[in-house]
Amino acid sequence: MAVTIKDIAAAAGVSPSTVSRTCKDSPSISRDTKERIRRIMAQMGYEPNFEAEPSEAFSKTIGIILPSSQRDVYENAFHLEIIRGIGQFCNQRRYVNTVITGEDDAEVLDAIQSMVANTQADGFILLYSKKDCPVAAYLRSEGLLHVIVGKAAQSANQTIYIDNDNALAGEEATDYLYEMGHRRIAYFGVSNAMLFSAERKRGYQLSLLKHGITPREGDCVEIDTLNDSYEPALKALLTAPDRPTAVLVSDDILAVVLEQFCSKLGLRIPKDLSIVSFNNSLFSRITNPPLTTVDVNPYQLGIEAASQTINHIENPNLLATKIIVPHQLIVRESCCPPPENRTAALPGGAL
Repeated sequence: MAVTIKDIAAAAGVSPSTVSRTCKDSPSISRDTKERIRRIMAQMGYEPNFEAEPSEAFSKTIGIILPSSQRDVYENAFHLEIIRGIGQFCNQRRYVNTVITGEDDAEVLDAIQSMVANTQADGFILLYSKKDCPVAAYLRSEGLLHVIVGKAAQSANQTIYIDNDNALAGEEATDYLYEMGHRRIAYFGVSNAMLFSAERKRGYQLSLLKHGITPREGDCVEIDTLNDSYEPALKALLTAPDRPTAVLVSDDILAVVLEQFCSKLGLRIPKDLSIVSFNNSLFSRITNPPLTTVDVNPYQLGIEAASQTINHIENPNLLATKIIVPHQLIVRESCCPPPENRTAALPGGAL
């Protein structure tokens, strides 16, 4: 019986659509994957037509992959700013972009696989990086061209990624609080599975160690989603006799949550608790008081992600690039030096 594309796919451990796109010399397939598939074709006696069609004949499309979420991700202006940067750059280069999302990883994967099967994407931009990510694992295993916004969790040397130096940003933000006079500084963030938060926490810990302060795990409150029950841990931290005088928060949305919780406890921002957060989003500007925050330039992250994706689509033999976008501390009104005298009692009463 004649060897089919399905036979080649099974032998290579990829999907039939990946074999089909290899036959068309699609730029969305990595060079290593193409070479591996072609060796198997030769071994099995399969003779496709490798003649590439003119690139002008294709409508180039980039899939933008959002984190899986039922709701939270759509409320985060950080992702909207990245998409705005991607969209503007793609428009200039006449590339189409489409957003991929779902309520869980399985739904996101299903959408991606459907696009791949129908050859509807020439490359992908993954707007997040987390440990043990099935979406990133699928893109790697299929040899699909993809760019990650964030530090690559696996195979970093072979992965194209755009990121901030989140560890340095976390360290500098904590230094700012230390230089203001704070010595008991806590951390409130999302799960360490999300690499940006893990890196910001690492920077926070490096700053404390640099200043001779031993980091205390009890000073770190971390949650997976806003639906998690974080109030008991926050209350225990903020009502302790030696409670922190400042908190570094992994993003502006959580900082707003912290501000609201402090209001319930009768704590005043910044007189009783200083806050520094990340992203410089609309939330940071409209809170009372406005938040001191680290601007990670999400619009520029989007532009760089689109630029690198298109560069690698049009030049498939390029080595995997890594781009670091600068950050900047935006000083507003949520920080001040700590009070000289601290009492265990909370002003206004506690919950």
